[in-house]
Amino acid sequence: MKTQKIKNIFVEGAISPERIATSIANHQSKTGIGAHDIFLGQVRADEIAGKTVAAIDFSAQQEMANAVCHDIREHVFEKYPVHCMHIYHSIGTVKAGEICFFVFVSSAHREGVFESLPYLVNEIKANVPIFGKEIFEDESFQWKVNT
Repeated sequence: MKTQKIKNIFVEGAISPERIATSIANHQSKTGIGAHDIFLGQVRADEIAGKTVAAIDFSAQQEMANAVCHDIREHVFEKYPVHCMHIYHSIGTVKAGEICFFVFVSSAHREGVFESLPYLVNEIKANVPIFGKEIFEDESFQWKVNT
C-alpha cells in the first residue's frame, strides 16, 4: 500500500492532549477499522549524577528526519495490515511530565496494531535523527543517549 509522503512529524513544544484526542476522534467515521493502538512518550525527571532532568530540548535536521520517517512508515504499511498511522514528535523544549512522542496506528484487527506499533516506535527511535539535550534543574545539560 503506497501512501502520501509524510509532510512533517514535528510539533513545537509538548504534544497536547487536544492533538491526541483529535487524532483519535477523527477515526470514528472509518468503519473498516476495528483496532487502534497508541504509544505516548513522556519526558522523565531522571536523576543523573545527582541532578534531576527538568526538560529536554529536542532538535533535528527536519527534512532528513521527515524523509527517514516516511521510509519507515512505508515499510510498516508494506509489512503489516495497518490502515492508518499518525506520528508526531516534539521539537524544542518539553518539560518533565509532558508528552514528546505520539504514535497512533489503526487496523481492521488487533493483531495488526499489536504487531506494528512496537516495530514502528523502535525503528523511529533507532533511525530518525532527532536529538535531545537533557536540561537539568540547575540549567546545566547533557546530550541524551536513546535507550
